[in-house]
Amino acid sequence: MSSSALPSQSPTRITAVRHGETAWNAITRLQGQLDIDLNDLGRWQAERTGAALADSGLQVIYSSDLCRAHHTAQAIARHSGIALPDIRVHPGLRERCFGRFEGLTYAQVGELHPEDALRWKQRDPAWAPPGGESQTEVFARVHLAMDAIAAQHPGEHMAIVTHGGVLDVFYRLATGQGISAARTWDLGNCAINRLLWTPQALTLVGWADTAHLDQGPRDEFGA
Repeated sequence: MSSSALPSQSPTRITAVRHGETAWNAITRLQGQLDIDLNDLGRWQAERTGAALADSGLQVIYSSDLCRAHHTAQAIARHSGIALPDIRVHPGLRERCFGRFEGLTYAQVGELHPEDALRWKQRDPAWAPPGGESQTEVFARVHLAMDAIAAQHPGEHMAIVTHGGVLDVFYRLATGQGISAARTWDLGNCAINRLLWTPQALTLVGWADTAHLDQGPRDEFGA
């Protein structure tokens, strides 16, 4: 993994969390970069996640600028004793932009745009929704954001609160999965995912920990 950081710096511990559930998650409606807030279950999930991480020694929290992620980050910050104004917002952590498909359900995309839906399902890295981002573009954006953020916190424990599409890139970076490889890993709402970053590599430590949630989180892609 390329980075301008010094090769000798200490590793950065990363706890990566997908935002809590929204009403649109519950009905598989594409949110993309539309600013949809948490529903009641999502707020509960955020609080449970904050409580689970309260004694983990978090020192800094980064969040997407979309409210469903930022409100989840606020719950984590409160439990960890981090002042809410100290949450660092980074637009590079936004969900993939789905352009004109945002606001449609997955079923509607398939019905109204079958050719696009097929290319999406086949994970064509060059395909982009009309007005949206391709997988290649999202991968590059998220990779750049990860390197830029983690390099600033050598030896520290940080949380990154973000979205399913961003976490998908984190997993691929950490495991060497290609952009077009079928996804076989979970991206559940408020699951806790653990990574270790150095200038040389992003390493997977633990993934999709939901022990702090009493009921299984939903796991639909692209929320």
